[in-house]
Amino acid sequence: MDELFQQLREAVVDGATSEATAAVEQALAGGAAPGVVLDQLTAAMAEVGRLFECGDFYPPEMLIAARAMQACLAVLKPHLSTAGAQAAGQVIIGTVQGDLHDIGKNLVGLMLEGAGFQIHDLGTGVPPAKFVAAIQAALEAGGVDILALSALLTTTMPHMKRTIDALAAAGLRDQIKVIVGGAPVTAHFAEQIGADGYAPDAARAVAMVRGLLAHAPEAKPAA
Repeated sequence: MDELFQQLREAVVDGATSEATAAVEQALAGGAAPGVVLDQLTAAMAEVGRLFECGDFYPPEMLIAARAMQACLAVLKPHLSTAGAQAAGQVIIGTVQGDLHDIGKNLVGLMLEGAGFQIHDLGTGVPPAKFVAAIQAALEAGGVDILALSALLTTTMPHMKRTIDALAAAGLRDQIKVIVGGAPVTAHFAEQIGADGYAPDAARAVAMVRGLLAHAPEAKPAA
């Protein structure tokens, strides 16, 4: 099984979707626990992140690997549900109002999904009220940990602050961590608008989310 797991990890890193999904199916058929297979996918995406950080991978290679991972997850998810596996956390993600760019958002979502998080993607051009409604519904349904806001245009960045302000007005701000990202976004801007975190790329977004959740008190359900 170790050799098969190595093949799986290498296929995901290489973006070889058919080989990767075949390895997942073979591992499950051979009796591997779904959670163990998920651990292999997580390890593969961690390696993708490492290759990106050291300059051996660029966004296109990351996206290809993430798509292979997503295909593997599609095979694996029914087995994870049956086994009662718990997600590492719940993340709502979207591109803010007025901005229709989604490549960066999609890549962050895929990397987080590969790390074991459950992703609720609201899409692009999302107004603050829609983010608030999604968080309210998620809290009532059992909880959500992270709101991830993306923007590629400087003209749409103010909607990040408007979304955070809308969460505060709804009494939800202290129940969720807010992270921001996108090409024009900086750590200084994130601090200015009251976000909990900023990551310059998808690989570091995963590490940041894990860090935030590791130090966060358990959120209380919305009243």
